[in-house]
Amino acid sequence: MKKIVLIISILIVSNFSYSQTKNFIDQPYVETTAKVDTLLTPDRIFLSILITEKDTKGKISVEELENKMAEKLKSIGINLDKQLTLSDLSSNFKKYFLKQQDVLKSKSYSLAVYDALTAGKVIASLEEINISNVDLERTEYSNIEKIKLNLKSKAILKAKSQAESLVVPLNQNLGTAIYISDMNTRIANMLQGKVAGVQFEYSSRDKKKFNPLAIEFEKIKIESEISVKFKIE
Repeated sequence: MKKIVLIISILIVSNFSYSQTKNFIDQPYVETTAKVDTLLTPDRIFLSILITEKDTKGKISVEELENKMAEKLKSIGINLDKQLTLSDLSSNFKKYFLKQQDVLKSKSYSLAVYDALTAGKVIASLEEINISNVDLERTEYSNIEKIKLNLKSKAILKAKSQAESLVVPLNQNLGTAIYISDMNTRIANMLQGKVAGVQFEYSSRDKKKFNPLAIEFEKIKIESEISVKFKIE
């Protein structure tokens, strides 16, 4: 008896699934895929700064270099409390114990700036005090999640427009959406590296007159793709 009930239940579920699939397939529909994209100028630029006694052959301590760096950054409007963080503190104690050489300390910082011009000023200012170990960590756009949602909405509207252009010549009307697939959202050019995607121009090769004329970061590209099925009425 239990087996009979189980078989009947399976048949009911199967018939229901088949009915749902059949209803979906049998109704006339048009399917279209739309893709939209945009380019964003990074508004968060993270620079990695390394100060080390090795660069001055131990003549200037990390602490002194750190103070010079702090003064330079403040002079160009950097808020040290909000924008500068310590990434790593290290020293070559192992080398000291093995070879009995002087300990040369180093410190690594992460600095956040909000535009390319400031990034150029930072690099130029640090060059003036012989701090040249500055790398590009990454670039970001602060409101990227909102941009993603806006792109999805635009992709839906584009898909609807494309579907309408297909049915109108047939003297038919576009109905409601019966299936929507958020196929993909891609982000490109979230940069990381020493020089990738960044260009510098200088007014002089003389470090005493080192001023950035221009600094450009490659724009962040966001692309959204949507697939939609609309009923044809």
